[in-house]
Amino acid sequence: MKRRGIFFWVKVILAEIVLSVVLFYIAGFFLNDTVLERPDRLLAEYMEHIPLKEYKEMYSMIDVQASGNTSQKYFTRRNSDIYQGIGMHNMKVEIISYNEEQTSVKYKTTFDTDAGETSFINNAVFTRNKDGYKLIWDDSLVLPGLCSTYKARVSAIKAKRGRILDRNGHIIAGNGTVSVAGVVPGKIKDKKNTYKKIAGLLGMKKTDIKKKLSAGWVKDGLFVPLKTIPKIKETDLLSGSPDTKIIKEKERQEKLLEIPGVMISGKEAREYPYGKAAAHLSGYVQNVTADDLEKHKGEGYSESSVIGRSGAEALFESQLKGTDGCRIYIIDDEGKEKEEIAYKPVQHGQDIKLSVDIDLQIALYNQFKEDKSCSVAINPYTGEVLALVSTPSYDSNSFITGMSSKEWDILNNNKDKPMYNRFRQAWCPGSSFKPVIAAAGLETGTTIWAEDYGSGGLSWQKDLSWGSYYITTLHDTNPAILENALVNSDNIYFAKAALRIGAGKLKDFLLRLGFNEELPFGIKMAESQFSNTDNIETEIQLADTGYGQGQVLINPLHLACIYSAFLNNGNIIKPYLLYRKKAEAEYWISNAIGAQPANKVLSAMVKVVNDPAGTGYAAHMDNIQLAGKTGTAEIKMSKDDNSGTELGWFVVFTTENTKNAVMVVSMAEDVKGRGGSGYVVQKDSQVLGQWLK
Repeated sequence: MKRRGIFFWVKVILAEIVLSVVLFYIAGFFLNDTVLERPDRLLAEYMEHIPLKEYKEMYSMIDVQASGNTSQKYFTRRNSDIYQGIGMHNMKVEIISYNEEQTSVKYKTTFDTDAGETSFINNAVFTRNKDGYKLIWDDSLVLPGLCSTYKARVSAIKAKRGRILDRNGHIIAGNGTVSVAGVVPGKIKDKKNTYKKIAGLLGMKKTDIKKKLSAGWVKDGLFVPLKTIPKIKETDLLSGSPDTKIIKEKERQEKLLEIPGVMISGKEAREYPYGKAAAHLSGYVQNVTADDLEKHKGEGYSESSVIGRSGAEALFESQLKGTDGCRIYIIDDEGKEKEEIAYKPVQHGQDIKLSVDIDLQIALYNQFKEDKSCSVAINPYTGEVLALVSTPSYDSNSFITGMSSKEWDILNNNKDKPMYNRFRQAWCPGSSFKPVIAAAGLETGTTIWAEDYGSGGLSWQKDLSWGSYYITTLHDTNPAILENALVNSDNIYFAKAALRIGAGKLKDFLLRLGFNEELPFGIKMAESQFSNTDNIETEIQLADTGYGQGQVLINPLHLACIYSAFLNNGNIIKPYLLYRKKAEAEYWISNAIGAQPANKVLSAMVKVVNDPAGTGYAAHMDNIQLAGKTGTAEIKMSKDDNSGTELGWFVVFTTENTKNAVMVVSMAEDVKGRGGSGYVVQKDSQVLGQWLK
């Protein structure tokens, strides 16, 4: 029994040995699929490292010897230079097949680049050793067709920014050229003194010049741009009396060119031919910032892009900017193109044609350029905006050529605020508001056309509850009927009219005219208001509102739109800025005023301009019927304040729907002692004289 037991255990041990040997050979047979990672899975893993820029991990997966003894430094630089250079992102890899016999993997790669999407089918081969499978790497694994002596090139095709045109095709903002001052480093001998001279002439810091010249791409023989400067045109110098600023700029550039190594070159840039006359309308562009790139991510902007900062440039940015094109291709060691990898065609920006007439724009600017003022002009029958002017102004070209911090401080701290866009604001309308009160009175039935309110003299108060507060007027109207009150601009009459209307009814009427509401216009305008609160709070405030004082503020374009109702049977026109070949009226507020009240107020405004007693008679024309209303608004801290200023207003318009139909609303600050609203009437008359020819 004991011998038999020993034999049994010997057999068991032998069986286990045989089984172990068999299992060992079976394991060896299936080694590729179990112990070693398969090449197709390894390739997928390798590709996952690429978007993460994990070049060290990628290098560890290649067979260095079979890959031509590629160094890790070369491998890292080659991969990063190409993938980052072409802007590779959103990489996807699809394994198509695995050839076990040849240990090769067929795969498809798709990714986005700066030139759009590209995809290709490639083949990766692996070696096998005791450590498993290793990838045989060469340059063609980055891009097919690439070898060690070939290079991938990215060629950007810059999109042209669209132009901004007036209704007749005149260029308000376009693509011109500017001058760039720079240096060729190799030609500079005495760097210390040269940098000092250049910095002084260009309004730069020496440290900024050194920084630009220390950039990695800079070489002795290359031109290094330092600052954009105004382009001097020969025509400017040949004119009868060249501008002193142009002469000084010419002298500055001559001094720059006397310095060894300094050059002035030309480059494409945005150009604003009408300068200050259209600055607040056109706005300007500037180079994008890091914040812009983050805010507009994925919209086609790059570090070299510009973006509209204000005016039409900002309003129509998406149409104007265009989209840069791009080509990615491979060149051989002789510089010849071998293969195109990706191509995205350039899309130039669209031209924007405005309804504005630049001649009218310039005429208004020239009349008011020395004032703090604003003017808007519209076709009151169609809603076409013909001019938008704010003075004093700035030159949009200054933002292209670049301003020093000193120049910016002078512009920004100017007491007259040339950067301030006055046509976008709301102002106290004074007597230009009286036609609105007239319409409200007729509409609510509280004002009777021919009713005589009685002479109130030149000073009036409702009763003793007003204390020492009186309303004054310049003209004693007799008889005190609505038409005469408009012609003479009688404050007392309209204070009484407002009291009759009542705060609630007047509020409802003004809300109907678009007060406390955003104007439906591309350029955002300040909302007009009738009070600092939601209601007209006191009787005195109500009376003051009647002649455009109190807490009433109105935007000039909104005022023009309201006046358009007097020409359109009570319908308020909707203003627009983009040119339409066939201009047709679109109403913002239909039936805002009844047709009969609107026509009655219009007839009185015709007399304001055509009756010798009218406050707007200085604008009278013998051959064309005009209508309108003047206004002088007092801006002071209290009734007894004698140091306050005055705003002068004039609204004037043609009364027939003709080709040259126009309405001009102008407001000038500080007209006290300069003729009040009469100062504005004289200037607008000059403009209309030119326009209506």
